[in-house]
Amino acid sequence: MFDVTVDAWYGWIGLSLAGVALLGATAGLPTEPPPDAAAVGATVDRVAATEYAATAEHPLDADSIRLGTRRIALRSEAGTAHASLAFGPVTPVPVSESPLRDVLHGTPPDRVYDSPDAFRQAVVGARATASDAPWREVDRTLLVRRTTWEGVDVVLVDA
Repeated sequence: MFDVTVDAWYGWIGLSLAGVALLGATAGLPTEPPPDAAAVGATVDRVAATEYAATAEHPLDADSIRLGTRRIALRSEAGTAHASLAFGPVTPVPVSESPLRDVLHGTPPDRVYDSPDAFRQAVVGARATASDAPWREVDRTLLVRRTTWEGVDVVLVDA
């Protein structure tokens, strides 16, 4: 009754192969969750929704980031996560040296730009290049700043 039949060998081989496949699938799963893009998007939205000048920082648990005017994407070994921004458009600060970086870090726009029109043109140019934003390496926090200068309202974002 409990004897193994001669023609059951293929059952054991099939069970062994299924076990190996299950082990392989389990080993391929990430050991941590993907980056929290929703929390990053919420930080940006909180600053963008305010009526006054504001600044916020958010620590990033990602290796790289893609900043758009209405979307943020984070990528790490655990996967990629995306978040849409409810308040926007925001202005990603260009990777190259830009006076917008000084404004993001706290310098008033009137000390960096000659006129509000020059400031507006820099914002428009930064938004235009953000439409085809590349992935950037991340090694610090995300910085968000809302500032206003004579009718030019802008939310600057950089990581």
